Amino acid sequence: MSSQILSRRDLDFLLYEWLDVSSLTRRPRFADHNRETFDAVLDLCEQIATEQFATHNKKADQNEPHFDGNRVTIIPEVGVALKAFCEAGLMAAGQDESYGGMQLPCVIEKAGFAWFKGANVSTSAYPFLTIGNANTLLKCGSPEQIERFVRPMLAGRFFGTMCLSEPQAGSSLSDIVTRAEPTADGSFRLHGNKMWISGGDHELSENIIHLVLAKVAGPDGKLIPGVKGISLFIVPKWLVNEDGSLGERNDVALAGLNHKMGYRGTANCLLNFGEGKFQPGGQAGAIGYLVGSLHQGLAAMFNMMNEARIGVGLGAVMLGYSGYLKSLDYARNRPQGRRATDKDPSRPQIPIIAHTDVRRMLLAQKTYVEGGLALILYCARLVDEEKTADDAPARAQATLLLDILTPIAKSWPSQWCLEGNNLAIQVHGGYGYTREYDVEQLYRDNRLNPIHEGTHGIQALDLLGRKVVMQQGAALGLLSTKIRDTLARCDDPALVMALASRWDRLEQVTALLHQAGDPDLTLANASVYLEAFGHLVMAWIWMEQAIAARRAVQPDADFYAGKLQACQWFFRWELPRVDAQLDLLAAMDVTTLHMQDNWF
Repeated sequence: MSSQILSRRDLDFLLYEWLDVSSLTRRPRFADHNRETFDAVLDLCEQIATEQFATHNKKADQNEPHFDGNRVTIIPEVGVALKAFCEAGLMAAGQDESYGGMQLPCVIEKAGFAWFKGANVSTSAYPFLTIGNANTLLKCGSPEQIERFVRPMLAGRFFGTMCLSEPQAGSSLSDIVTRAEPTADGSFRLHGNKMWISGGDHELSENIIHLVLAKVAGPDGKLIPGVKGISLFIVPKWLVNEDGSLGERNDVALAGLNHKMGYRGTANCLLNFGEGKFQPGGQAGAIGYLVGSLHQGLAAMFNMMNEARIGVGLGAVMLGYSGYLKSLDYARNRPQGRRATDKDPSRPQIPIIAHTDVRRMLLAQKTYVEGGLALILYCARLVDEEKTADDAPARAQATLLLDILTPIAKSWPSQWCLEGNNLAIQVHGGYGYTREYDVEQLYRDNRLNPIHEGTHGIQALDLLGRKVVMQQGAALGLLSTKIRDTLARCDDPALVMALASRWDRLEQVTALLHQAGDPDLTLANASVYLEAFGHLVMAWIWMEQAIAARRAVQPDADFYAGKLQACQWFFRWELPRVDAQLDLLAAMDVTTLHMQDNWF
């Protein structure tokens, strides 16, 4: 039976026929690999995800973590699945061999992790955050911090979190008030509260390593206003001795669990740092260790935040992908109704996939999820270019493209693969919104992703307010070059004209918005800009897939015909949405800007 998590045929097409990941094995870092080793890893990920993660997805949703005031209880299947993940070496899949890693390309690592996101997004959150935490410390931490905290995470003994938001601040990190006080031994004592901390407390691992944003007071004893005062600290749940053994319980206490509509199997926590419930060294205050330089915490944490944003996009894709495959299977096997031309009620009913409107909904899902996965894997391939390309200019170009595509990689799948889940429910009809069918949970899980790691609006402000104009528009110019290169290779004039004309207009509208002379006016409709930009990027991604499908020589006609039809559907049904959005942006519409509070 074909998987209802992910299409392996599609994954192979994206990796080997489009992104040419096999060529990475010519680089020294990946020289020990070949397609056989890549496939073996993907096979392993599919097996563990199917047998250990997917099997408790519904149970974890129905039996969310429970806090009795002392400890968090999580269904045992979560721990069993995570043990299998860690024993397979997947926590360190992309790391150096010196850290026990496989030195896999990022694009293969993310392709493998896609199976876990699609099988059980809640349980996959624990390794997802741990890997991001470890990557941040590998880049910004000291050798001693890497030895003490990162190695145990990569071995699966410790898990990690990211602690940014606070109850009173939310996404406004400049307003955090968690305080870090220096001590004589070089460590710090932290006092404050952190909200929405996934994996913040549990007994799934020996220890939990929190990466915490906090502020150190200035010479006047006051916290430095804004983001310039933020520093980053390692705050372990249990202190770690020099020999690696666990020491005292640190002053980090679970105040309560948040109960979300989705991701219900992930322990999502409100944590109190330094309230005095635990007193390491005989005094209150959570002991923390500075990462990098003082007051440079946000820059360091952005390493994890940007990785997490692409990871959120991957999760959104995979929830949509699983919903698509489940609704496709349902449509093929659910008989209902007859063709409009068949008036004989004695004739057997036909599968609902024969109805044109059902095929419309399936085509929409196909373009959203296969396009979204292609975008995420393209970004992962850019990470490999950034780290291993032969020359510095190529590495710098990869960094620029990643910068401008990250808001799209996070937000586009979070919006449109969620719409895919909506359509999956619709395909199921009345069964779709019952808890007996998986698509109901998939929608609830995916509804969190437009908020996770920076809301839709925050990504829009980042894209229009910063990314398209940084370095005198260098990132936007580079992306334009890439798109025009694809246009030059496409042999379908209709597709070329449809994308080229709209991309030209986007560049014109971008310049117009930034000539307004008023930042409020420029950014008033930033979310519309993000959505138009995202659809144009996705049209480019689908054009790339169509080019790859047309040059294919393998005897797999149905697969390639499906790719070409999906590309045509996106260009004819989805791309025209951009026209009205660009019209609105060009008109400098001020309806939302001028709306007053007391008019609502």
